[in-house]
Amino acid sequence: MVRTLGVAVVGFGWMGRVHTQAYARVPHHFPGLSLRPELVAVADEVPGRAEEAAAQYGFAAAHRDWREVAADPRVQAVSIAAPNFLHREIGLAMAEAGKHIWIEKPVGLTAEDARAVSDAVTKAGVQGTVGFNYRNAPAVAAARELIASGEIGTVTHVRIRLFSDYAAHPEGALTWRFERERGGSGVLGDLASHGVDLARFLLGEIEALTADTAIFLPRRARPTGATAGHTRATGGELGPVENEDYVNCLLRFASGARGVLEACRVSVGEQNNYGFEVHGTKGAVFWDFRRMGELGVSRGTSYQDQPVSTVYVGPGDGEYAAFQPGSANSMGYDDLKVIEAHHFLRSIAENTSYGATLADAVHSAAALDAMSRSAERGTWVPLG
Repeated sequence: MVRTLGVAVVGFGWMGRVHTQAYARVPHHFPGLSLRPELVAVADEVPGRAEEAAAQYGFAAAHRDWREVAADPRVQAVSIAAPNFLHREIGLAMAEAGKHIWIEKPVGLTAEDARAVSDAVTKAGVQGTVGFNYRNAPAVAAARELIASGEIGTVTHVRIRLFSDYAAHPEGALTWRFERERGGSGVLGDLASHGVDLARFLLGEIEALTADTAIFLPRRARPTGATAGHTRATGGELGPVENEDYVNCLLRFASGARGVLEACRVSVGEQNNYGFEVHGTKGAVFWDFRRMGELGVSRGTSYQDQPVSTVYVGPGDGEYAAFQPGSANSMGYDDLKVIEAHHFLRSIAENTSYGATLADAVHSAAALDAMSRSAERGTWVPLG
């Protein structure tokens, strides 16, 4: 029997749109799911934005204040895609109101924020899913299975990269993303959080780390109006960039493996260059988000001069079969969020967690806090 679940979206920038479109697509890709999301409410503080969203996507109600969503008994589940500094407050309020939450990373500004939301979700007995979307790529799921099977031997080291140019333009506006009070960390929360999640998803727990950070564009112009995404601004008052553009980090895993995680938001010439290289005693596996359906795999008994083959993922790898019937058919970023929406709704339907959870968000946030401390002190910082 299929039942309807009232859902709301708080924050309707790009990510709010992605969540909304994912809800609409879930029944088509996962027809066996016993829940059907119904778009009940949307909230955004920017004048007119929620009304536009309601008109375009069919939300029953539009609000400026997210508290109206928390008070709405028709809403049973909420996507939280508002700015980072609001995540803790909104997450706590929604959980305390008995609503399931699908929340974007980072869950607040610190590990303390993430723990508070996680504890509230547990106390309320609701489900919580976190937006670590890259782990949902079928190739990443296949890589995880390959590593766990021992086909590349014992993992020795990994390199994880997340390079982008979204903040590379010197005219990029000084929005909340560049402020400590509202954005928290910079590229740590935005990109390195995904890197930590991929590291843990593939290789297990991180035992200790040491990191270095840098700000390469120290001043930007303040915007004169509402912003969405990565708006440019010229002629406005210049202000300081308060959080990091770049991080590099050495990792020690509980397994004994070593790792390098590097992330940058101002890498000119790099657009979404995200991926990993995992090396073992008998082989290796490589993934590039820009070639999302491919894995580079080296395995065998040659060791020296052992070749790398390109493997195309297909049905049987992760949730690939819900989207394409045969190997090497392309998937895209939004498909990963559809998978995430499915995990969220399935978690609610079965009262069992699927996909990335608030516990994963706490682990990621703890690692990010440790990176900040390490960069300040110039030392290794233990985790756990």
